[in-house]
Amino acid sequence: MNRSPGLILLFGSGETMPASGPTYELAARRLDRAPEIAILETPAGFEPNSADVAGNVGRYLLRRLQNYQPKVTLVPARRRYTPQSPDDPQILAPLQTANWLFLGPGSPTYAVRQLQDSLAWQMVQAGHRSGAALVLASAATLAVSRFTLPVYEIYKVGQDLHWQFGLDLLGAYGLPLVIIPHWNNQDGGEALDTSRCFMGRARFAQLLALLPAGNTVLGLDEHTALVIDLAAGTGRVMGRGRVVLLRGTTRQEFAAGQTFPLTLLGPFALPPDPAGGIPAGVWQSMINAQQAAQAATPPQPPDSVLALMADRSTARQQKEWATADRLRDQIATLGWQVLDTPDGPQLLPLEES
Repeated sequence: MNRSPGLILLFGSGETMPASGPTYELAARRLDRAPEIAILETPAGFEPNSADVAGNVGRYLLRRLQNYQPKVTLVPARRRYTPQSPDDPQILAPLQTANWLFLGPGSPTYAVRQLQDSLAWQMVQAGHRSGAALVLASAATLAVSRFTLPVYEIYKVGQDLHWQFGLDLLGAYGLPLVIIPHWNNQDGGEALDTSRCFMGRARFAQLLALLPAGNTVLGLDEHTALVIDLAAGTGRVMGRGRVVLLRGTTRQEFAAGQTFPLTLLGPFALPPDPAGGIPAGVWQSMINAQQAAQAATPPQPPDSVLALMADRSTARQQKEWATADRLRDQIATLGWQVLDTPDGPQLLPLEES
């Protein structure tokens, strides 16, 4: 079983928009079995419609990744000391077999309060360190920082400028990151600067002065993602915009398609013990569940077959039926059958068709 950490996908925004599709497909191709996606409701757990917020993400992923035969489960770990607690093992059971973990919109400070030292956060870290992809968007991107920006408290409530401690996801890898999505936001138009996650340049400059020394600010443009590959030690920018790094007096920008070493973010290093900081029982339970899930996994189509499927879908959209039929036959020679269903094309091994 893979004991290397999975990919981390950090979205600046647009996690359910068309521009995010190639980023998700990159992550799906790296998995050792079909995506088993667990979406935690926690960041939006204070909202009455948190299930709808998570459900919208789930429906998008089911459509966008249909060729990878994904399974999506919502995990209603909404609030501590309630029947939907992020410390309830029964509610969190889908995290044990998931190889794709998603946390998204909501409130970053609420997410930190609910997840800090929780069983849910221990399981998320254990799952990711044992190979699961970890996808973070919006509030969750802020929450996993070393210091999180209390956006609503400042922008909506009018509290004084300040930082709050975050979940520090990448501290275990020597990366003291403060992640800021919506870096180039323009919702305020000409009347109000809402860049830097709605803070604006002037207020964000003041916030930077309040930030303890030694941290790296990672700004993510909208409709942009940073794919962090800890095993390879690289970051890759995908989507429409750029990633901005502020470290001390140094500023660097990377456009979509560019890759950079994670050492630019700080003293990056893989920890000697992937289970470090995770309770032994949580880690072993995760490993056992992942091994059982992998053993029960049916064969998955290789990249070559998925590429032909994508070409066939394009041909069908362009009504090039002869080309589509030829690609279907080519897929069959590789041991897979294409089934066209109302929900889209599916792949089945020929011996199981």
